Amino acid sequence: MDKASFFSPQAGRRIEVPRRTKARFGIGDVVRHRFFDFRGVVFDIDPVFANSEEWYESIPKEVRPNREQPFYHLFAENGESSYIAYVSQQNLAEDGDSGPIDHPSVAELFEDFADGRYRMRRSMTH
Repeated sequence: MDKASFFSPQAGRRIEVPRRTKARFGIGDVVRHRFFDFRGVVFDIDPVFANSEEWYESIPKEVRPNREQPFYHLFAENGESSYIAYVSQQNLAEDGDSGPIDHPSVAELFEDFADGRYRMRRSMTH
């Protein structure tokens, strides 16, 4: 299969990816984690795992996700805090019906919340 690559600052190396991958969620979609109690809005997508080996190895083996799937960068929140999360596609579910995300960085990239998702600011699009 034909592959492309990109440099991942988090991984500190080039990451090879298939030319075609299928992301289930898009930038601006509101999602929730299937097993942990947090939700977030997607602000970036990696076509395959593109974080550090340390990060990957820190996940317990019995729940460690497959690398060959999209991974999402989220402005995330739970009942106690707001943070950035990096989550595999297999561990996310749609959650736009639960309302907007209360993360301090959301307003930097997104405009209004409507129909279960955010719209990217015009100044951030091409």
